[in-house]
Amino acid sequence: MGQIKTPNPVKLIVSALAPGEGLLAAAREAVAAEWGAIDVESELLPFDHTTYYAREFGPHLVRRIWAFVPLVDPGTLPAIKVRSNEIEARWAVEGKRQVNLDPGYVSLAKLVLATTKNHGHRIYLSQGIYAEVTLQYRGLPSGGKAFQPWPWTYPDYGTARYCALFEGIRQRYLEQLRGM
Repeated sequence: MGQIKTPNPVKLIVSALAPGEGLLAAAREAVAAEWGAIDVESELLPFDHTTYYAREFGPHLVRRIWAFVPLVDPGTLPAIKVRSNEIEARWAVEGKRQVNLDPGYVSLAKLVLATTKNHGHRIYLSQGIYAEVTLQYRGLPSGGKAFQPWPWTYPDYGTARYCALFEGIRQRYLEQLRGM
């Protein structure tokens, strides 16, 4: 019989999409007020791998990804996603979101994203929220390790640019764990 253990805390991240930098700045303030200081902020990333959100948000979306100083219990991800949806609702106009906030976390082994959408590769958590292991930190054929996508990984998250970003977040997380 396996022993039940409390998992290590994880590094909370939020990926934010909006039609402009102004809304991203407002979203940054809101999420920092909710989950604490941000210690990693991505550059402004174009959202050009899909037109999935064009009908709701319009064209030319941009993204920022933030990682937070306070580490969190991975079991709190459903409540964090529910709260991020409430924050999104602040900026909704006629039922259409102006900001999309997707929380998740980085652990030593993976990037997990929370979603309200069920698919065959997602696990139900609670409160109407599912989890997807979006990237896996694993060995490379050439040696070493890096974040690598799965067949279902969103195309932008599977790029070298995003994998490198999450590697930097993982490195910061590892430093925090060593300091505990």
